[in-house]
Amino acid sequence: MKRPKIGTTILIALILFSIPVGYYLLKDTPPSVREEIGDHKEIGHWTCSMHPAVKMESAGKCPICSMALIYAEPNEDFDMPNVMNTDEEIWHCADYPDVTSSKEDTCPIDGTPMIKKKAPSPGKIVARVKLRKSQVDHFKAETFPVQSMKMKKKLRVLGKVVQPEEEESNIPARIGGRVEKIYIASAGSRVSQGDPVVDIYSPELISTGEEFIIAKKNYLRTEKDEYKLFMEQARKKLLLFGIADRQIRSWHQKKYVPQNITIYSPVSGIVKRKNAVIGKYFKMGQSFYDLADISNVWVEMDIYEQDSGMVAIGQDVDLAFAAYEGEKRRSKIDFVSPVLNEMTRTLIVRATLGNKDGKLKPGMAAEGNITFHFPGEPLVIPKTAVIDTGKRKVVWATLGENKYIAKIIETGFESQGYVEVTAGLEKGQRVVMEGNFLLDAQARLFGGYEEMETK
Repeated sequence: MKRPKIGTTILIALILFSIPVGYYLLKDTPPSVREEIGDHKEIGHWTCSMHPAVKMESAGKCPICSMALIYAEPNEDFDMPNVMNTDEEIWHCADYPDVTSSKEDTCPIDGTPMIKKKAPSPGKIVARVKLRKSQVDHFKAETFPVQSMKMKKKLRVLGKVVQPEEEESNIPARIGGRVEKIYIASAGSRVSQGDPVVDIYSPELISTGEEFIIAKKNYLRTEKDEYKLFMEQARKKLLLFGIADRQIRSWHQKKYVPQNITIYSPVSGIVKRKNAVIGKYFKMGQSFYDLADISNVWVEMDIYEQDSGMVAIGQDVDLAFAAYEGEKRRSKIDFVSPVLNEMTRTLIVRATLGNKDGKLKPGMAAEGNITFHFPGEPLVIPKTAVIDTGKRKVVWATLGENKYIAKIIETGFESQGYVEVTAGLEKGQRVVMEGNFLLDAQARLFGGYEEMETK
């Protein structure tokens, strides 16, 4: 003969001795539930932490994911219907708004096209939460009063040094002649104004130099105006041919013009192309060397799309360079690109720096710091107070006595940990800046979000 199961024996004993079954059912129920049942209050439901839509009358496992159900206490202070989360797109029948769908469809009642619910407006209350005493002991919310503040934002941007497009130059032959010696061996070399570049043999240049020496000698001897005129004409020609004034004085002192005459660079820059070759004859206008003039350089910086609206020509920018740690230079933004880079979603802005010493070289990495001062004193709250779902921005505001409401807001600029509030809050309201995600989780878990007009 089989022995009866223990569970069956206990059940028979309970029936025989008329012991209330309710006592044993409440034995494993949370104390708060037992108190409410004992006081004949509304009983909550059992739900799944992963699937809040599941609501059961008794403990067990979630029919979707098999997780153990948890007990959701009722909230008698905020008697709210259980509704769909407003983060989702909801469609409903035009004449039967209670009939909803998560996608565009036709109404199953009258066959008319469903319409999409409008997004909640700024300031609208979308959730309410009342914390119980047991929850308050473990929940320490930090609040912040909505207040006006002068806002500024420091923007750190990265960029690089580039050569100005219009700053290209060359060292030309201003008179025909043959190259006898070169002083710059290769491209990439730096040339400063006044540096020797080539020695040339030019009969015309030698003849002009000798004319100057003879004319000046005769003028000093006779002081006749015609000799002075010849001397000045010869001197001007030599200067136009690219001869330095110190060379002309030296020729007069030595009473001699060298056969190979040195040509000095009239500009500074980096050699991009070397054309001078020993023995090559250059005509007037041909270039000995092509230079990239970097006496002024551009610093081009990338501004992210979300910050591009704040940038304007004339703003100050502090620049630092990895090659010169601790050294900063200040300039102004003189160009803002009218076109956004679609690949990187950035906008190029530019500042110009003087570079007479040639320390800044094209390609160097640069770091810029731009400070934006926003007009007026807008309402602000801490950035941590905002819950951004991607479709809307929500803050939790206090109502006192452990009551909280979630409101839709619109925001503007962010600055030093604060966010500008453009709509949805009033000055003096207190918002939760630490602990708001716990309130959000409470509302989501127990179906607290709803479509509710602000009262």
